[in-house]
This record gives sequence, C-alpha cells and structure tokens, in this order.
Amino acid sequence: MNRELFIGNRKKFYDSLEENSICILFSGKAPKKSADEMYSFSVNRNFYYLTGIDEQHLVVVLKKSNGITETTLFIHKADPVMEKWVGKTISEEEAKERSAINKIVYKEEFFSSIHKILVTDNINNIYLDLERASYEEETTLTEKLAKELKDKYPYIYIRNAYPILSELRMVKSKDEIEEIKKAIAITGEGILNAMRNAKTGMREYEVEAYFDFVLKTNGVKDFAFKTIAASGKNATVLHYSDNHDLIGENEMILMDLGAAVNYYNADITRTFPVSGKFTDRQKEIYNIVLKAQQETIKAIAPGLPFKELNLITRRVFLEELSKLGLAHTDEELSKYYYHGVSHHLGLDTHDVGSREIELKPGMVLTVEPGLYIEEESIGIRIEDDVVVTENGCQVLSSSIIKTIDEIEEFMSTNSNSL
Repeated sequence: MNRELFIGNRKKFYDSLEENSICILFSGKAPKKSADEMYSFSVNRNFYYLTGIDEQHLVVVLKKSNGITETTLFIHKADPVMEKWVGKTISEEEAKERSAINKIVYKEEFFSSIHKILVTDNINNIYLDLERASYEEETTLTEKLAKELKDKYPYIYIRNAYPILSELRMVKSKDEIEEIKKAIAITGEGILNAMRNAKTGMREYEVEAYFDFVLKTNGVKDFAFKTIAASGKNATVLHYSDNHDLIGENEMILMDLGAAVNYYNADITRTFPVSGKFTDRQKEIYNIVLKAQQETIKAIAPGLPFKELNLITRRVFLEELSKLGLAHTDEELSKYYYHGVSHHLGLDTHDVGSREIELKPGMVLTVEPGLYIEEESIGIRIEDDVVVTENGCQVLSSSIIKTIDEIEEFMSTNSNSL
C-alpha cells in the first residue's frame, strides 16, 4: 500500500493527541492452538492503521511533546537460527520503507527507551489501546503494561487511545476506499463462480469452495471472515458457518462472504436458488428484502442518523409483511427480522465506530436487510457495501448481480450444473 496513507493516519492521530503524551501500541501475536501449533497471526488493526506493518511482536511509540512529534518502531534483531524455521523478520530498511517511520529501534531497548522518555520529556499522559471484548478472559499484554506503568509512574495518567482511533477510522480516505473496492471486485467474481457451479445435491462447503478458489487465484491471503454458505433452513441462522449440509431440491443458498485486500474488507451477501430458478414464494419474499434494501440505500446521505437506517428497513418490512398476513406489529416483525441493517466496514468487517452518530462523507457501511421464515425454510439476506458521499451515497458493490431476473439469467446461461 501507499505509505503516504500511514503518514497521513499518524498525522491525524497526533492532531487528536493531547500535548505531552505518548501512545504505545502492540502489533499482537498469534494465539496458541495446541501443543506447539499456533493459529495464523492477524495484526492489531490500530497498529496497522498507524504503521502499515503486519508483523507480530512489534511495538510502536508515538510521542507528542512541546509541539514536536516523534514515532519510534521497535523491531526484532535478526535471529539466524529462527530464520531457518519461520523465515526472516522485518529488517530496519524494510520497516522504514513500508511505514515511513525513520526511527527504528530493537525491542531489547523498549523499556529503557520508555523510561528515558517519561523522566526527561515532561510526559503527562500514556495512551494505550485498552478496548476489551467482554468475552476475553485473559489479561492482555496492554493491560499488563498499563498496570506496570501505573505502579512505576503513578503521577502519569493512563488513557485509552481506542476512542480516538475509532473516531479516525470511521471516515475512510480515498486510498482506503480503493482497497475496499478491490476486495469487493474479487468477492463479486467469487460469488459468480459459486453461482455458476452450484447444483442440487452438493454440500454447502462445495459451493463455498468455488468462492474460495477465486480468492486464492487472485492472490488473496485473508478472508474478511468465515464464509457463511447456508442452504434451506440453515439460512435462518444468522452466523451459521458449518457449511456441511446437503442442498435440497428447490432450496436457496445464502452466501455471506468477503475478501480482504491489505486488511481492508468486503462484506457481501447474495441469496440464490441452486436450481437457477426461484419458486413463486421465494420470489415474493426476495423482492420484499430487495425493496427494503433499495429504500434504505436511497435514504443514505450526510446528516442522517445512523439508527434511522434500521427504522427505514423495519418500516418497509412491516408494510409488506402485513400484506402477506405475516406481521402486523413490531413484535411480530421481530420473528422474521432480528438484526440491524448496517455496520461500519473497513479494517475490521464489523468496523470500529459508534452507531450513535450522524453519517458523514467517507463512511463505509453495509446495508443488509434480511427475512427469515424458519417454518418455510426460507432465509434471504441481500448485502451491499456503500460509501457516504457529499450528496448521498455510492454503492461500491453495484456490479454484483442481485435482482431475480439478473440471477436467473446468469444461472441459465452460465451454469456448469448437470
């Protein structure tokens, strides 16, 4: 990626940082799987946002003191023995080239460097990324550092950098939007390959494999998240991901999936009939979901409260489902629609940022209404990725087919089904 992006990100962060402060961020480490096996490493997204580097066990320190800013990246010394087992770690030259950070120091000097800064530079605040998921049980490395620093330097305030970074990451730059577009383009190609090859009697994971193949052949290392390939009644389970069942006669498959390019994610959902033809009932419900999505997208513009998006979706659903005798009240609607219609999208699939806000240009959102009728084995969700513009919005995934006519025509003329 263009390192100017990360220079700009650091500048915005420094502008938001209090004077006489430092911020310390860790790149993270791969969690243990079993015995000596580790899960794949995935970089802390706030660290990546400020550095552009995705190697584990690194630390970045950002200092703002007396009107002067300085960024220091702490890396590993080369270890010839470990290089034979796991490959080379990032060198000083590579780190400078990728991040545009000029001060590169070895990790062995981290604590002595921090001590020197704290006792000589009149530092009043230490910012750490203290966001913590409620389900995380183990004390994080950042929390351990916070306690150690608080005990050793009780006169310095420990502050949370997470709200600042969340606020900055909510609005995407042109470069960031371009990366998301690349991820969406590959995702769209993968969806078409899944549609082209899906057929009744396959297992869900076989259809998923056709999507995976496109990502791998496009050089995509990471999926935005674990693919959902849910047929029949499974599609009424929002985060179903076993992807193991046989696809029955006249069933649809709901595919919620995305590629990641340079850690920027796509998040798209398409629902289609494996036979290539929707039943009349499937068409009826599908068009209601599509109408709700179109009406919600039409309303997106700067100044609209984020929460208004879901209210628009619910209004359309209630109006249409009442005609079918399925739902006449909000409570009855909740049986068939039980999630929000939108979330932020970026370096995380469910990206950081408040929903208690008004929309601003540069925000990238999903719009993903769905209806789930378990007793009829119908689950339909349609999801697109949208960027807020000065006058409205642009659907970044508009090229990915989604109307009934488009899907049926594509599957009739491109299907590899027997």
